[in-house]
Amino acid sequence: MGFEPRYTISSQAARNLMRIEADRQAVAALPLNERVLAGLRQSARLMSTHYSTQIEGNRLTQAQVEQVLVRGERIRQRERDEKEVRGYYAALDYAESYAANHKTITETYIRKLHALVMAGGKKRCKPTPYRDGQNVIRNSGSGGIVYMPPEADDVPALMKNMVDWINRHTDDVPIPIVAAVTHYQFATIHPYYDGNGRVARLLTNTVLHQHGYGLRGIYNLEEYYAGNLRDYYAALDVGDGHNYYMGRAESDISGWVGYFIAGMAASFEAVREKMQQSTPAGDRSEWIRSLDARQRKVLPLFDEWAEITTSQIADLLKLSPRGARALAQKWVHDGFLVIANPSKRGRTYHLAEP
Repeated sequence: MGFEPRYTISSQAARNLMRIEADRQAVAALPLNERVLAGLRQSARLMSTHYSTQIEGNRLTQAQVEQVLVRGERIRQRERDEKEVRGYYAALDYAESYAANHKTITETYIRKLHALVMAGGKKRCKPTPYRDGQNVIRNSGSGGIVYMPPEADDVPALMKNMVDWINRHTDDVPIPIVAAVTHYQFATIHPYYDGNGRVARLLTNTVLHQHGYGLRGIYNLEEYYAGNLRDYYAALDVGDGHNYYMGRAESDISGWVGYFIAGMAASFEAVREKMQQSTPAGDRSEWIRSLDARQRKVLPLFDEWAEITTSQIADLLKLSPRGARALAQKWVHDGFLVIANPSKRGRTYHLAEP
């Protein structure tokens, strides 16, 4: 039951991979005010939550999602929808934190991600076990079965093989392709009765953020999918196999990979254009020259993360945990860092204004 996906990269997909790399480098080089960047990140997270839950039928508008998540307001007769967006937002927060501190995907992480998606905003929940019975995907209109996932007894081995493949190929396969395969295979296994689509998209984003494709936290792929759901589902509906054991497992997924890469390219290009419009006329070169060597080395972490941890500082500068904590405290005193989360166990820092 080994997992080796079948796909080829078309010339168009290859061009889109080059577009992604060019936009990624352009965004990393832009000198953005940290307050502006924090605002763009928050906007991206809210949009990701809105569109990913909308794909699954959530009825809240983008403005209502902001009411619920930012202002803590309630929407009458939309309790189920509120719970969904709170759950997704909490899982998104966890995914970004996990990606900042881990370079591998584990099954425990996936199970915790699913638990948060389903918990309605509760931060403490036990990892969800995989389904214990058969599930099916039905046409929302006719009710007919459009896909029969693998049997529950086969799910643990399939998930293990998928996770092994992801972690084995992040060094020798372009990361956008690894992310595309991850999304497809998780949706194919469908390891839960509910929440599979949301977790697939969160898992995809985790892979991208872990390996330098987080685009400073201000993009979302979900808007691209939601913009034309028919194309999204058509790309995932590979071949004629509507049963996992009758064609789906061996399908050529080149079409899905091409669709996914095109979506990344479009999303990255939109972010680059938006950020260039938000870039102030001046730059931070004088301020950067005033930093010491270790501060300059840590600075690029903020191109990827709104907040960083002492673990990231320790890993980057080869320090002990105690040494990294002491250095972070000094940098707060010097005005280089600001404490974002003051709790002892989850303390994080963001960059002070230049």
